[in-house]
Amino acid sequence: MLARNSDLNGVIASVEQLEARFNRKFNYPWVFLNDVPFTTDFKRRVSVLTDADVSFGLIPRENWVQPDWIDEGRAAEGRTRLVRQGVIYGGNYRNMCRFNSGFFFRHELLTPYKWYWRVEPDVRYYCDLDYDPFLFMQEHDKVYGFTISMPEWEPTIPSLWSTVKDFIAEHPQYVSPDNSMDFLSDNAGDSYNMCHFWSNFEIADMDFWRSEAYTKFFEYLENTGGFYYERWGDAPVHSIAAALFTRKDQIHFFKDIGYKHAEFAHCPQGRQWREGHCSCDPNDNFDFAQNSCLRHYMRLHD
Repeated sequence: MLARNSDLNGVIASVEQLEARFNRKFNYPWVFLNDVPFTTDFKRRVSVLTDADVSFGLIPRENWVQPDWIDEGRAAEGRTRLVRQGVIYGGNYRNMCRFNSGFFFRHELLTPYKWYWRVEPDVRYYCDLDYDPFLFMQEHDKVYGFTISMPEWEPTIPSLWSTVKDFIAEHPQYVSPDNSMDFLSDNAGDSYNMCHFWSNFEIADMDFWRSEAYTKFFEYLENTGGFYYERWGDAPVHSIAAALFTRKDQIHFFKDIGYKHAEFAHCPQGRQWREGHCSCDPNDNFDFAQNSCLRHYMRLHD
């Protein structure tokens, strides 16, 4: 979990729920990362919530702050433009997006691990999970798992898709023959439909992010400065890479995991709602809302 000291109450709420619904049975370790040292009180209040191992790490400055080679005048213009357009978090958010896109899986506390479950402060976990999703992913040769998908704010990524197309033109060997382009595009890749997996929930294989294909891809994106000149989010970056560089059957929709972030919720339906003892309202479900991208994912498997 990436968190600030000021997120303590939200962190406690998320950890408490995930421990009760899942991890008390499995005892997987927790890793917390921050760009400043965690306070003693933060570590004490969080560690008491679980019997599992808990680690608190500091993000290296060079993985978090804007690189020196970025033209700050141009970056400032980009921030101002998004704020003027009324884009949420238009003036900030960039260091975190870049870190989650290219660096979290390289942190020394995470290098021993292959699988991760990304957790955010102030989220809801609605249902019991009685099986191990990491073993499920491993046994079924999955790479990336999600619960909610939606379109990105187009003003934040105006040149991302053209950059992606340039990359795959130069490196066609990384594109899976059985990819998920139809999730990303409605015209065979000519343009991007803005769909992405909402990355505040991810269960995924960090060895994919560490692979040659993704490493080259991130470096290519990084060298354009788009994380700062625009506001390329880790959600579209992760989603585009997973969709293009893996087989479509390696992306998994965790429809049995009840989850809510901000006003967007995935609530399991029918038997899964009953068996998971889910506390969510089955009608409060973003799956097939007007701006959900789940239909695009499901058409991959028609």
